[in-house]
Amino acid sequence: MLDAETLIDALNNQKFKVVIVDESHYMKSRTATRSKILLPVVQKATRAILLSGTPALGRPEELFMQIEAVFPQKFGTWTDYAKRYCNAHIRYFGKRPQWDCRGASNLNELHQLLSDIMIRRLKTEVLTQLPPKIRQRIPFDLPSAAVKDLNTSFEEWQKLMRVPNSGAMETIMGLITHMFKQTAIAKAGAVKDYIKMMLQNESLKFLIFAHHLSMLQACTEAVIENKTRYIRIDGSVPSSERIHLVNQFQKDPDTRVAILSIQAAGQGLTFTAASHVVFAELYWDPGHIKQAEDRVHRIGQCSSVNIHYLIANGTLDTLMWGMLNRKAQVTGSTLNGRKEKLQAEEGDKEKWDFLQFAEAWTPNDSSEELRKEVLFTHFEKEKQHDIRSFFLPKLEKRHLETSCDESRIFQEKSAIVASDSGKIVTKDIDCESNFEPKTKRLKLITTTDHNSEPEEKPSWPKQTKFSLMEGVPEAKSLSPTLPLHGKDWQCGFCTYINNFALPYCEMCENLQSSAAIPQIDSLNIIRGKNKNEEDDSQKDTSKKVQASFNCEKQVLELSEPDQLTEGNEETSEVQREGSHTPQADNEQFKSSDTLPVYDALMFCASMNTDRIHLYTKDGKQMNCNFIPLDIKLDLWDDLPASFQLKQNRSLILRFVREWSNLTAMKQRIIRKSGQLFCSPVLALEEITKQQTKQNCTKRYITREDVAVASMDKVKKDGGHVRLITKESRPLDPSTKELLEDGACVPFLNSYTTQANLTVKPSTSKGYLQAMDNEGNPLCLHCQHPTCQTKQECKANAWDSRFCSLKCQDEFWIRSNNGYLRAQVFETEHGVCQLCNVNAQELFLRVRDAPKSHRKNLLDATWTSKLPLEQLNEMIKNPGEGHFWQVDHIKPVYEGGGQCSLDNLQTLCTICHKQRTARQAKDRSQERKKSLASKHGSDITRFLSHYVPVPELSLSTSQLDLTADIWD
Repeated sequence: MLDAETLIDALNNQKFKVVIVDESHYMKSRTATRSKILLPVVQKATRAILLSGTPALGRPEELFMQIEAVFPQKFGTWTDYAKRYCNAHIRYFGKRPQWDCRGASNLNELHQLLSDIMIRRLKTEVLTQLPPKIRQRIPFDLPSAAVKDLNTSFEEWQKLMRVPNSGAMETIMGLITHMFKQTAIAKAGAVKDYIKMMLQNESLKFLIFAHHLSMLQACTEAVIENKTRYIRIDGSVPSSERIHLVNQFQKDPDTRVAILSIQAAGQGLTFTAASHVVFAELYWDPGHIKQAEDRVHRIGQCSSVNIHYLIANGTLDTLMWGMLNRKAQVTGSTLNGRKEKLQAEEGDKEKWDFLQFAEAWTPNDSSEELRKEVLFTHFEKEKQHDIRSFFLPKLEKRHLETSCDESRIFQEKSAIVASDSGKIVTKDIDCESNFEPKTKRLKLITTTDHNSEPEEKPSWPKQTKFSLMEGVPEAKSLSPTLPLHGKDWQCGFCTYINNFALPYCEMCENLQSSAAIPQIDSLNIIRGKNKNEEDDSQKDTSKKVQASFNCEKQVLELSEPDQLTEGNEETSEVQREGSHTPQADNEQFKSSDTLPVYDALMFCASMNTDRIHLYTKDGKQMNCNFIPLDIKLDLWDDLPASFQLKQNRSLILRFVREWSNLTAMKQRIIRKSGQLFCSPVLALEEITKQQTKQNCTKRYITREDVAVASMDKVKKDGGHVRLITKESRPLDPSTKELLEDGACVPFLNSYTTQANLTVKPSTSKGYLQAMDNEGNPLCLHCQHPTCQTKQECKANAWDSRFCSLKCQDEFWIRSNNGYLRAQVFETEHGVCQLCNVNAQELFLRVRDAPKSHRKNLLDATWTSKLPLEQLNEMIKNPGEGHFWQVDHIKPVYEGGGQCSLDNLQTLCTICHKQRTARQAKDRSQERKKSLASKHGSDITRFLSHYVPVPELSLSTSQLDLTADIWD
């Protein structure tokens, strides 16, 4: 933010009473732009407070700018401070002498002086309830092949160090940086094996810290190869998305690994759900290392924290570990008055002996040519169906396997089955498409439509209907009892004869009930029974089908209480909350006399966080809040004791249920409104009613649209227009230049340029902005005056485009596809709003995986339905656009263009493709209808198109035939 010139001028013109600088150690460099801008702002304030957990990361020189900001000239000039406390001395870089201030001296004296201006509290003094932190150093050897290049660099470095003042200091520093990267690549294979070993403990959640992208890539590949869900935060992840990833790691039990960059994720984040931290690499400063450790060792941690440092012998790790301890002693003496070091016990060598046999790892094979087996082929795309599909009844063709709505319903039903294996969920499934090879399938049993009429029950429907079941034992207990053919039974799908004790076919794994019902007629034909026997068998078949109906009816009746419980979720959750123990109930009833009971509550959603603030029904703030996800996970710690009562809990549970049913975009609408409400559904309706509905069939606002709007404003209210670009400079108003040149034309009379703008408003290099009669610029979005005056806008015309941040945000959403996509992603995080598929997570897994693994990842997911060329492009160069798109809820052709975020949604590629095809079909039908209604009643157009009217000479029979054709 401080890079904005306008903001810097505004800050310098202010004199703040209080300035608070959080993480003040970022001011450590005297030459950094951040330090130069912040220093005068802090010094001009009446009071200044600097906050930091690590004021100095490794050297005393990092303290000077912070001291200078609070107490200028407290320790003299920079030269005085450096000579006294930084062991400043002259070093030669070639023939050029330069002061070296990276050392440390007189640390006890510096500590005494800092005690007067710094309040220092250690974690052990403040958070006494935190569990212990256990560091462990794991040294291991590397194969000679992995350190071959590194040994060569070490030899070169030693030669340069033997010759002092050789003028090769820059070469030495560059060589050390290169050795640091070589160390990461050399030990990457061993790190992968170590991660896979830790993943064998299925209940363990841990963090992995690294510095180089190559090491982060190797760690990611290890997790992907183990098929474990993970998150990854490096410098490419925006700050807004990092909080979402942290919440996923904290709340989701399946997300077991967090792969983090030491610099990008080593500060400000909380990962207390983990109990282990693995440092795949070391870093230069002990301050960064300790900050990374404390991502786990902080408030909320209940178990002891184990920290493992992987140290590769014979690499730069050994030197860096000694350097970290020396720096820790310096910072400890300066800040705490005592020498400290990274105390880490050495691990058992025999326990980690397997690391020395790790295979060498090479960076991602992006430069290598792709082999044929890495890409999809036409033969693989047209896979053969399962042989069981041959025995199934013929099914009607469908346009696509599942529509968007069907995918969403199917996923919801599957989630219910997964959560409660005792329930049966019926769902229409295309049998032929469901039998795909190399995938684990749910056990299927046949069922019929319970809503159909009784006379349709004996007949077998064209599309087989199944009910999904979880596990064989439940299926066995719920399947209807069918008469057995002797001691064995024959499968109707694959004709395999199974033992009577098997509940499902040994060959095709279909259940006995579903295998016996649909193909009884074909089995009787195979056995060569006569016609009378066929009639008897058909009667038996109808009886069996009726028995199946009765049995499944009983099953559904048994499951009705569960469905009713789901329908009345609030009551059941309240009962569960209050039915822990009778003693707890008695205590609640006893305390209910003192605790308040609320008839209704008001809620207010935070604009920038996930929290919901509570108010009484009169609108009085209750000074408490909660996160809906915590309530769903049965975490009520943020709410006061009064919400232990069932009556009060029911109000919260009802709200959480309604709030969770809203999409992320609808939740955003409520948050941005800042309103108090009782029900989020009713609040959303009120907000949408108040919003003005736009109707535009153009997708984006173009520069030509802005030019037309500016000219209309000038014609109506008077004034001038000007062309502004990023390179806008103040020019003489008398300068006459054409708009086609693309240069900055500050003031043009509207009447003189009206003809040019009407013919060709060339604004390819900027925007045509209207200005009022006083010379003040008008906003490009709302055409209201901006905050800048005439004199200010001359200095920087490009910064005077908008009157407020709200207008700027709305304008970019309606005109810039990249900005629009980023804003939607910030709200919905790449999750399809129709089928609930997390397309962004799949993209990250494919992007981070080696190219040799990408094909298997795509083949096992929903993307396997995409065209061959698109699948291979995902393997070669995956991008977000291959996996999810931003689509208009109300289509553009129906007036949904140039809309706000409220009309946008995230769709996976499959759902977007289906919806686009459906919209194209609807538009085609509308065009046909409009043409038919326009020309259908005029028969002369039909005749003139097919038969020349002047030469028309038909007999009576021919005229009758023509009329029949027209009908």
